[in-house]
Amino acid sequence: MMNISRKAMLTFCLCLVLLLSAYPAVKVQASTQGTTAPAASQSKKIYVNVAVATLWKQPGGTRTMDKAVMSVPVNMEGWTGGMTLRDKYWLVGKAETEALYGQEVEILQTKGSWVQVAVKGQVTAKNPKGYPGWMPKSQVITQQTDAHSQALASVKTKTAYLYNPDKKTHFLEVSFNTRLPLVEQDGDWIQVFTPANQVKLVKKSEINIYENASAIPRPAKPADLVATGKQFLGLPYLWSGVSGFGFDCSGFTSSIYKYYGMTIPRDASEQAKQGTPISKNKLQPGDLLFFAYNNGKGKVHHVAMYAGNGMMLHSPNSARSVEIIPMATAPYKQEYAGARRYLK
Repeated sequence: MMNISRKAMLTFCLCLVLLLSAYPAVKVQASTQGTTAPAASQSKKIYVNVAVATLWKQPGGTRTMDKAVMSVPVNMEGWTGGMTLRDKYWLVGKAETEALYGQEVEILQTKGSWVQVAVKGQVTAKNPKGYPGWMPKSQVITQQTDAHSQALASVKTKTAYLYNPDKKTHFLEVSFNTRLPLVEQDGDWIQVFTPANQVKLVKKSEINIYENASAIPRPAKPADLVATGKQFLGLPYLWSGVSGFGFDCSGFTSSIYKYYGMTIPRDASEQAKQGTPISKNKLQPGDLLFFAYNNGKGKVHHVAMYAGNGMMLHSPNSARSVEIIPMATAPYKQEYAGARRYLK
């Protein structure tokens, strides 16, 4: 065996320490081969990997123009901006809802290049796991749950850009209410993890930072709900929409409440069954107003938010945009079916 002097050994050890310190720490995972299940810290979850995923009632059957939202990445502005009124009405009964970038979903079944998923956090009687719908398999990604930090950055503006590390080039435009795990703060920039576990940056002025989802504060006052909703005035209605690229009526109200950490049902007909019933003479800003067929006696088909002073804020229909109008406006005056309060 070769003889090595004590001095040479110390020199070798010092060089080895310096060499290892020059490289970032690498997480080493123990092999799970031969085990019945991975450790809890290595469990996997499935996330939406496009800015906005459109969920459909059935797999296939989409139009040529819908390729803009079937791809990776999607082109939401090109899709919504290129549709005629007739094109928008076509979506009714065919598109179900949307899921945002980084939102967790559970796969219910697979059919070719499509997956039916349940969107976590979108409450519905249709499925206890979340709102169901079909989307391209290419738009979801599987990640280890321990790949993300607990703290999160939540987009507060209509949309916001994620930037590449150079802080100059855009990576992706994401929607209001997009929540991504926070890496660290860098002056006026925030580093976040993408669903693909890449680090990107977003301007600090466009997001809120929370310790975790449970730490998101409720509105300081009821009028805060209305103030948040007003930033979308003029945004065109989009059937199935829950994003800053377009809302339907209940997507609008549920998204405003979600911004404040409050989960309410996704659909108007179910929103009308929860919360606390409120008489018209006791309305406060943020209360939800419901409208039904047959002069308010039939099935609920629309929801708006009370804005105060007899006014309501809503995303009305495919022919119009988010607006504030008097509650006494026809046909809403005739179809009024009651109000519910979710903020206690």
